[in-house]
Amino acid sequence: MKAALVVLISVLFIFCKSGKETVNPKLPAAKKYKWDEFCMGADLSYVNQILDKGGVYKDSGKIKDPYELFASYGTNTVRVRLWHSPTWQLPVTGGKLYSDLYDVEKTIRRSKAAGMAVSLDLHYSDDWADPQKQAPPAVWEDLSFELLKDSVYQYTLNVLKYLQSKNLVPEMIQIGNETNPGMLFPKGQIVNGNFKPFAELLKSGIKAVRDFSATSTIKPQIILHVAQLQDAGWWTKGVIGIEKVTDFDIIGLSHYSKWSKVNTMQGVTDTIRSLVTLYNKKVMVVETAYPWTGSNLDSYNNLFGTTDSVVGYPLSPEGQHAYMKDLVQAIISGGGTGIQYWEPAWITSPMRDRWGTGSSWENNALFGFYGNVLPAMNYMTADYKF
Repeated sequence: MKAALVVLISVLFIFCKSGKETVNPKLPAAKKYKWDEFCMGADLSYVNQILDKGGVYKDSGKIKDPYELFASYGTNTVRVRLWHSPTWQLPVTGGKLYSDLYDVEKTIRRSKAAGMAVSLDLHYSDDWADPQKQAPPAVWEDLSFELLKDSVYQYTLNVLKYLQSKNLVPEMIQIGNETNPGMLFPKGQIVNGNFKPFAELLKSGIKAVRDFSATSTIKPQIILHVAQLQDAGWWTKGVIGIEKVTDFDIIGLSHYSKWSKVNTMQGVTDTIRSLVTLYNKKVMVVETAYPWTGSNLDSYNNLFGTTDSVVGYPLSPEGQHAYMKDLVQAIISGGGTGIQYWEPAWITSPMRDRWGTGSSWENNALFGFYGNVLPAMNYMTADYKF
């Protein structure tokens, strides 16, 4: 059965690479924005791994370097995740690590070479950190709370110093990923509304960035990250209002329509405007995506299905493009300062993770099933009203 599955996946990938699809020409660019003017970001954390497994990115049928391709379409920032010691990947990837410091170094180097800024996403975990799980790195599991705070500080500082030694300092840095319930469980978990331990860990990471910035030409802007707009109010109240974590630059939000209770563009605008007004911080959507189809090509089931659309935005290439343009305008109208598309290049390929081979995000990518750029890629250079 396993051999048959491998053959099936290989056949699908060959078909994917050799098949034909509608080619969507690049629209005339109205404007290319600067990252610190309005962030037009793309999380490309999977790209190195996809390329290693034979994935191909095309523009009008011609194979392109993905970093240069994104830059040519107006991407001004590349977001990349960093895991502490992700050795769990070794049996899955065939013995190679991704999203560790050296893979991140490669991503940052290629991003900056293509003229893009970088947003470094520190998960403070060996694995995915999100609202469902915030496991500490294995080497930190038995530390006292004081040693845990010091580890956050030293790790953050050492990562930045290492990147500085390579002339690869990121322009932005996240202290934690989707930290709705806190981070570094159980010691940093928010329990019964008590944000204090979590806040202390945030402050350790923040202090490391500020101490590093004192002698760095590039002074990374600090992002704190909460998932879904409906959770932003109580979370910011606890972190900023109650625990007085204020020495950071950007409130980062995840916004996925499938899991959001804020699914009108006016609702997006109102939520962002409220946060800007209350806290006088920059507000940025640091994760988002929208599907262009409800179908999938490979055998890896997609996270977004045929019913996961927003009224007025059909699951089509045109619907995806319209949604992204309207979402950017909604963010701008609320006083927001950017958007970062999550894994727009996670196309189907022989790449394997612990759940499947291919991509569970292929219908949310900014590429079609056969690797060609879709119309929505043009949203980053549309003419918006500021």
